[in-house]
Amino acid sequence: SSLEAYMSGTVSPTAAQPVLVDQYLDNAVEIDVDALSDGESVAVAGIMEHIEQAGIQSGDSACSLPAHSLPAETLAEIERQTIALARALGVIGLMNIQFAVKDGEVYILEVNPRASRTVPFVSKTLGIPLAKWAMKVMMGTRLAELGSIPRALPYTAVKEAVFPFNRFSDVDTLLGPEMKSTGEVMGIDRDFGRAFAKAQAAAGGALPESGRIFLSVRDGDKTALAPLAAALAQMGFSLIATRGTADVLTSHGIDVQVVLKVHEGRPHIVDRLKNREVQLVVNTVGDQLSQRDSALIRRTALLANIPYITTMAGVRATVAAMQARPRGALGVRTLQEYYRENLREDAQTEGRP
Repeated sequence: SSLEAYMSGTVSPTAAQPVLVDQYLDNAVEIDVDALSDGESVAVAGIMEHIEQAGIQSGDSACSLPAHSLPAETLAEIERQTIALARALGVIGLMNIQFAVKDGEVYILEVNPRASRTVPFVSKTLGIPLAKWAMKVMMGTRLAELGSIPRALPYTAVKEAVFPFNRFSDVDTLLGPEMKSTGEVMGIDRDFGRAFAKAQAAAGGALPESGRIFLSVRDGDKTALAPLAAALAQMGFSLIATRGTADVLTSHGIDVQVVLKVHEGRPHIVDRLKNREVQLVVNTVGDQLSQRDSALIRRTALLANIPYITTMAGVRATVAAMQARPRGALGVRTLQEYYRENLREDAQTEGRP
């Protein structure tokens, strides 16, 4: 394994130079929370659910507000812990917390008693100037004097990261703990799927409406891929896959064509990509060897301007976006229209005319 190779060939642990091994939460959902406190009252401004799993740098991960898949009891526990932390730490102003959720259990990754990079996204989603409110709170204003923060939004906003990979020829497009993005965009609509589709288009990776999709995933993702691949086939896409992925999909009754890897002969998958015969690439990898073997696939997709997905969470979100699209063309509305809709929802909830 990669760990065994590293330990045997790179380091020599001693008592003076120990090696620290951390436990990794595999396939955990990461959550970002922005909150505002005046020292007594605490207002949770936004609970954002990351699309990519915990372990991907938070600045590189797409996220949705409100959270799109977590149960209400988990969100309530996250809010309870946020309020307790703000009060215990004596925060006056903004605070950001990153949580991870795995098997229903909530883990705290880090707590920062300051504004975070998500504050502009949350502010634009809600229509509330959180930074200005935080400044007023730090100058002595009470939260109750500033107004209320919307609790249940009648729409969803998705933040997506923008990457500069096409300017750096030797950088792999796989995401990890090191931040690689250089900007971000936002999509907003009445449901998660449509908002995600808008965010992808804004980031330069507009999702295809027809054509051929290439699938090649690590062993641990093959079974989870099957229902998603079936959904793509039902939408009219033709599927091609490397042999291992194709075998699993075929065993689930999914029609898929085998395509050769680069070392298996020609025409191989890179030839297909260069010829623009593929409209979407799905490629997840495991160890460093598989990362190296598939790097050319991801690089070719990037240079050919073919959208590519490197996490299973991204695949699930993409399928949801593609399924949402046939229910009507993606419309355009101003942010103010969304804000007015939210005010109407709040008024109805509180019984006001």
